[in-house]
Amino acid sequence: MRKVLLLVALLLACLTLAQLAANVPRHETFIANQLTGRVGTPGNFNLWAGWRWQDRGIQNLLLEPLWCVEYATGEIINALAAEPPIYNSDFTELTIKLRKDVYWSDGVPFTADDVVYTIELVKRVPGMSYNAQMQSVAEVKKIDDYTVVVRLTEPNSRFHTYLLDRWGALRMLPKHVFEKVQDPMTFEFNPPVGTGPYVLKAYDPGGYWTLWELREDWQRTPTGMLYGKPAPKYVLFQTFGTAEQQVLAMARHELDAADLTMEGLRAVLQRVNTARAWRRDYPWSVNIDPCVTGLHFNNAIEPFNNPEVRWALTLAIDIVEYAANAFDGAVTLSPIHIPLTSAYYDWYFTRIEEWLKSFELDLGDGQKFKPYDPTAGQRLAEYARKRGYKVPTDPQEIKKIFGPGWYKYAPDVAEKLLIKNGFKRDPKTGKWLLPDGKPWTITILTTTNPAHPSYRNGFAASQAWKKFGIDVTVMTSDALATLGQRGEFEVTTDWPAAEPWGGHPDLFRVLDPFSSQYLVPIGENAPWGNYGRWSNPQMDSVIAKLKDTDWNDTESIINVGLEGLKLLVKEMPTIPTFNYPGVVAWDEYYWTNYPGAENMYCQPYHHWPNFKYMLPFLKPTGRK
Repeated sequence: MRKVLLLVALLLACLTLAQLAANVPRHETFIANQLTGRVGTPGNFNLWAGWRWQDRGIQNLLLEPLWCVEYATGEIINALAAEPPIYNSDFTELTIKLRKDVYWSDGVPFTADDVVYTIELVKRVPGMSYNAQMQSVAEVKKIDDYTVVVRLTEPNSRFHTYLLDRWGALRMLPKHVFEKVQDPMTFEFNPPVGTGPYVLKAYDPGGYWTLWELREDWQRTPTGMLYGKPAPKYVLFQTFGTAEQQVLAMARHELDAADLTMEGLRAVLQRVNTARAWRRDYPWSVNIDPCVTGLHFNNAIEPFNNPEVRWALTLAIDIVEYAANAFDGAVTLSPIHIPLTSAYYDWYFTRIEEWLKSFELDLGDGQKFKPYDPTAGQRLAEYARKRGYKVPTDPQEIKKIFGPGWYKYAPDVAEKLLIKNGFKRDPKTGKWLLPDGKPWTITILTTTNPAHPSYRNGFAASQAWKKFGIDVTVMTSDALATLGQRGEFEVTTDWPAAEPWGGHPDLFRVLDPFSSQYLVPIGENAPWGNYGRWSNPQMDSVIAKLKDTDWNDTESIINVGLEGLKLLVKEMPTIPTFNYPGVVAWDEYYWTNYPGAENMYCQPYHHWPNFKYMLPFLKPTGRK
């Protein structure tokens, strides 16, 4: 083991993996770049105690959820659960039926005891992930080894969604491990034990890579039972560094899957004849991703606690220039706090579009302004056309590819809003001053990964606001998630809202983090989706309505969701910009049968929890 670690460490130090250690054959290894960058706590695998770089293999190889969303097929996968959730008539009781014959990787059977223990422990220990949400559990009890009943303190037809994995969920932990631990918040869960098909083999103490090996008893996992044996014997997640270094690694066939910059993707496609993108042609990027990207204001501090200031910063953005700077225009704009995939476009945008066109801002002195620009998507398409890309001419097709509209670039209106709230420009420099006369400076916190939309949003916003007259600094940090969760930022590029399910119209996952019951002061962990600490009594009412609405009542779900989306637009606590543009490159030198646009059997990312469900479908080429 020491020899393996030493050899791999030396190879990775020089950013090359042309040859793995002798007992880790390259042709049996799937290598992916680490989306969230270098791991800050490489020896800690306890994702129940806060952010732990879970996409290094914890969520996508080691652990199985009760249920998992597969947005590419519109399916809810029964993983550790044997069937969908079962509620009583008034949604105060949930019955969970578990899959039989699943084993933890250390040979202990997975049973109802693990589910009961997980919920009780998380509810009891402040600071654990989903602690606030589990306070609604009145009682959880084991009926038999494979049946659990959860009794709630109030009706909630969405309680099961806390246990439904969608790049985040309360995942079951091993009772037989955690019951021996004195403090679950400081426990590092190393070596980790899981119900997924892979186990930890080695990791870099510096946080640059994590290596996993297929379990010998992979057939005793939900992945094995549902889809068969994963093709790679080993999976390596590695932080390669810059986009240029990722391109070089892929050119040397030392990297199988990467999230790249648009420039990097073009370089790979030009240099590597075995490489491909999700789509074969422009805009190449994944456009089925159920995430919306953007900017997240810290509503707990001045001046971002003022909605008119937030709207001023929105109107200071030229979204076409912004999208061009971020992704060469290869994005789908979204003016609302959900991604405009085909499903959400039909469910929500078509029903909110007329409201957006009539929505007005109050500029003072009787002046009103309608901020919505229904031509933004067409203007973005025109930018792409001028760049020489082949762009459709049908307006409806343009709306689906580039987005229907966004908000007007109106720096003059933004100026009126700021002046209305006591801001003024420095007469010498023209730059903005705060109401107290001090220079207005903004620090945007973002990731270290230049390929990530978070990073791209950060620098695009910086350029826009500098142009408007604000001194802006972009701070990249591996601790983005941790600092965001604690509210230690001014503006961050975490998603403007938690992501919807992707294959279901319910927006509970988007809206629930904004509930005032989860509001915490700066320095304490806020729920993901509302690191900005915004709340509103009207949103509390919307969330309450959703809790009382049947998961299967589509029309009622959409109507309530529209109420929440309109309130978010009015208040603009965060700024949605565009769908997550998945700039993915795959090398088919060692592996083929990736889930591209023409073969969408699974979501396309290696960092999603569904990655383990992709691996059984990969096919080795036989190259060594």
